[in-house]
Amino acid sequence: MLATYPHDGRSFSFNPQEPLDISLPLAPGENQVNCFWAEPVQFDVIRVGDFVGSVAAGGSTNYQRVHVTPHGNGTHTECYGHISAEAGATLNRCLRRFLFVARLVSVQPRPQPNGDEVVLLADVRRELEGGAEAAVRPEALVLRTLPNHRAKRTRHYSGTNPTYLEPALAEYLAQHHIEHLLLDLPSVDREEDGGELLAHHAFWQYPHATRQAATITELILVPDAVEDGLYLLNLQITSLELDASPSKPVLYALGA
Repeated sequence: MLATYPHDGRSFSFNPQEPLDISLPLAPGENQVNCFWAEPVQFDVIRVGDFVGSVAAGGSTNYQRVHVTPHGNGTHTECYGHISAEAGATLNRCLRRFLFVARLVSVQPRPQPNGDEVVLLADVRRELEGGAEAAVRPEALVLRTLPNHRAKRTRHYSGTNPTYLEPALAEYLAQHHIEHLLLDLPSVDREEDGGELLAHHAFWQYPHATRQAATITELILVPDAVEDGLYLLNLQITSLELDASPSKPVLYALGA
């Protein structure tokens, strides 16, 4: 069953029955991806009087409290409120559309003289401006870093100085109207950078020309079987009035 999606005067086809989930699940315990010293996800059974929120423990229903840190546990999407003191800068208010034409590209981070691994503008630009897909203006960019180790599912990034983006790349994406950036890293910026957050500021053009509808999604995982190319992105979030939310980005391969 094929459906169509209009974009820039063209019509693209996709199969809504063939979703490609690029999120990491949230589950309790230490064997889950983690960054920025966040506590592990925790599910707590609610107990009130004689009631126990666990069918396995004799209760009538399962009823649990979830402890999660969006920026540190699993796939999450954030808005410019992440770096702003503005009270209304929440993801639930900033993200009002949920379908976008996206381009998936795979890039190899480059070692720098200081030992850091960085995704460079030159490498991403070469991918974006090459091939037949270059004729289509994407609204979103999905970055898969190489090598695509399975350890991305469970890696504990805190204190490891993980790979990040060259700030010039974030500036380039903003200038070329990429509204949504998705990547399999814990942050677009260096783990410890003295609070500069250069790539965050460049992508959102904050504070002088803030792109309020733009989002960054971190800690995705794109399976090897998913080929580089054009996709329809469905960006799903929870309706939290926070700067970030656990999220579930889903791709659908696009055809002419």
